[in-house]
Amino acid sequence: MSAQVLGWSLTVSQVFLTLAMGCAAFRMLRGPRAQDRVLGLDTIYSNAMLLMLTFGIRTGSTSYFGAAFIIALLGFVSTLAVAKFLLRGEVIE
Repeated sequence: MSAQVLGWSLTVSQVFLTLAMGCAAFRMLRGPRAQDRVLGLDTIYSNAMLLMLTFGIRTGSTSYFGAAFIIALLGFVSTLAVAKFLLRGEVIE
């Protein structure tokens, strides 16, 4: 019974994460300001990281967890770089 509940909850969460990525992509492409686009990109990488984690749980493979960690690190650094660029106009001082 608990394996079925886990399977269904993983499927539902993957569907919702995919829909959230679609909504964030719409915001990133259609955003009226640069801040909206950065927020959409930030949401996309967060959802991609969570989607990798759900794939890792479903398959039982640890390589998905490493990929999720790399996505989280690169997404965080890229968000900081873009935010600094939007504030000051340059990334490296």
